[in-house]
Amino acid sequence: GERWGRHWLDVIRFGESRGFERNEIIRNAWPFRDYIIRSFNQDKPLSRLIKEHLAGDQLGPNQPDVEIGTTFLVCGPYDDVGNQDPAQAAQIRANTIDEMIRASSEAFLGLTVGCARCHHHKFDPISQEDYYRWYATFAGVRHGSREIASNAEREQRKRMMEPLDAERNGLAKERERLEIVILKRAEMKKDLFAESWTRDPIKRTGVEERFEKRLAKYVRLIVEGTESNPYASSGYGIDEFEVWTPGKAGQNVASLALGGSAKGASRIAEDFVKAYSAQLTIDGEYGARWIARGSELSITLSRPTEIDRIYFSSDRGGDAGNQPVANFVSEYRLEVSSDGEQWEKVADSHDRQPVNEAHRKWRWMMMEQTSEERQQLNGLDLAIARLDRERKDVPELPRWWSGNFTGIEESTYVFIGGNPQRKGKEVVSASLSAFDTSFEGYRLDPGAAEGKRRLALANWLVSSENPLTPRVWVNRIWQKHFGQGLVSTPSDFGVMGSQPSHADLLDWLAGQLLDNGWRMKPLHKLLVMSQAYRQSSTFRADAARADADSRFLWRFPPRRLSAEEIRDSMLKVSGVLKVEMGGAGFKLYRYLQDNVATYQPLDHHGSETYRRGIYHHNARAAIVDLMTEFDCPDPAFPAPRRASTTTPLQALTLLNHSFTLDMAKALSNQLDQDSAGDEERWVTLAYSRSYGRNPTESELQKALAFKADLGGVLFCRALFNSNEFIHID
Repeated sequence: GERWGRHWLDVIRFGESRGFERNEIIRNAWPFRDYIIRSFNQDKPLSRLIKEHLAGDQLGPNQPDVEIGTTFLVCGPYDDVGNQDPAQAAQIRANTIDEMIRASSEAFLGLTVGCARCHHHKFDPISQEDYYRWYATFAGVRHGSREIASNAEREQRKRMMEPLDAERNGLAKERERLEIVILKRAEMKKDLFAESWTRDPIKRTGVEERFEKRLAKYVRLIVEGTESNPYASSGYGIDEFEVWTPGKAGQNVASLALGGSAKGASRIAEDFVKAYSAQLTIDGEYGARWIARGSELSITLSRPTEIDRIYFSSDRGGDAGNQPVANFVSEYRLEVSSDGEQWEKVADSHDRQPVNEAHRKWRWMMMEQTSEERQQLNGLDLAIARLDRERKDVPELPRWWSGNFTGIEESTYVFIGGNPQRKGKEVVSASLSAFDTSFEGYRLDPGAAEGKRRLALANWLVSSENPLTPRVWVNRIWQKHFGQGLVSTPSDFGVMGSQPSHADLLDWLAGQLLDNGWRMKPLHKLLVMSQAYRQSSTFRADAARADADSRFLWRFPPRRLSAEEIRDSMLKVSGVLKVEMGGAGFKLYRYLQDNVATYQPLDHHGSETYRRGIYHHNARAAIVDLMTEFDCPDPAFPAPRRASTTTPLQALTLLNHSFTLDMAKALSNQLDQDSAGDEERWVTLAYSRSYGRNPTESELQKALAFKADLGGVLFCRALFNSNEFIHID
């Protein structure tokens, strides 16, 4: 499952970041990788796997190991930036659906249906109308996460939440009743209350507070309410905070340029700290805001200074760039200190007019409630807060990156020239017309449910009458065993693809797959027990002149190991491979988020990364030492057939990378223990574990001399850096 799962993940472009310019990491896609491994280990029929990929939510609602299959639809790259222009937004959406069409048609049928997006296919009998029939099929699929849980999990959570919700609702109603009583009294005094609000309300474009001169080194803003929620003291945004010295020539001594510093908890996840840190409040630039997670922003000046004015804002220039409009403060106080211990309040917002109606009623509540009512409200608030904590402790239902399925609100049309703004003939979800003469297709009603469309396509693909699906599958299996498929273009069985080298054999193998109920393991056994597979790879000059690539299998074709196989082999030979299966993956890069994502290769691979390569968190555009050099594909695109290059960088990386050094040390130490001081046994074990054979007498003598001169670690590095280690020959 782990080995063959990796092959299939290549084909279906499975990646764990979003791609495009932002390329944010996706943290909850790994269950699909585990699902693929389980499916292959269980020898799940490929017909069932295809159905689950396209319509798992229809086949097994509330069955996580079935529903998770729909991750296939959304595991490719997609543009999540969006666009305010409706025409551009429609084009982005069309590109997203096009990616699903291409991935599905190439993976399952070996046909480039995507080439019919703007016009009829130039080579294959696929019309533009055929393309938009599939477009109608995927029109309701959206990228994103959704709850995937069993009925038992849902019932368990319901049982845990119901009593907590009931108690909380009762307390909330009691609090609401008490508020109504207080507000009714306050309504009669509203004019009197308003007389105390003598200053203008807070504006997000700027708040200024003036006060008598104070000597201060520390300044802090303490927020007691926000414009969206007068009871909240977090979640507000500040783009600039200034502390001024007296006079017309005063300076903003809080600025970074003058040595100021800012501190405050950020609401944004740790990956975003650089982009949203509190330092943004004193950088002298408007637009990018600090988003608070707590109630306090603290400013430290470079030295004790006389100040008499503070100015802060959420959106000073009225344009927050690409950030959404942020919540701002409604209640606050400002305090200063010369030593950081004794604080003095210099201003607050109690005499400012309310910012909105909710804030006005909050003020009435604070001014009208009696001490007994305040005590009651505080008690209710504490009880509600306790219940909220208990509710939060109840485990959430799992949310996995498996797509969301929405109703289809409008009809699907052929886009003339592929332009969504130029609509032609209306189309419905249906099978490819070129197959209609071979076996029965389908054509759904215009109002067919979204899920029914995907399920109809899945059933059509795995029909026993479909001539392509089983042939494409057995060709992929043949390719992975022999290095090249019977059709050397595994995702293009069309006119521009290659002709089969053994057409009758391909047909027969497809029949074997169907006869065995679409199960792969019987086919694997058939192939590896064959004479073609079991022959040696001995070179023959006469045969090579006629068939250099051994396309006709006069010998077993030699091949280089894949990047994951090389890394996994080094871990295994060195005795440090961790064989536990499943779970969140490890990362061979450092993930940074600063407006766009950055993936920096690790200088050193710790022991937490000593798992099989399939469990690597495979982000798009991430350069990963050793893996990238040995042609591990970028999941920005499907990789039905990996490249196999030979470059100087491969040898240099394999010899000098810190991972190789660590593995060489681990292997040398293991050999020291197992050989018990016997040098010949040390070398023999080294060859046996690295190459699967004993050394020749000549190799043994040279190895003993090498080890005596340069040591065991360097000898192990040389073993890893040999053709025999990284090739199957």
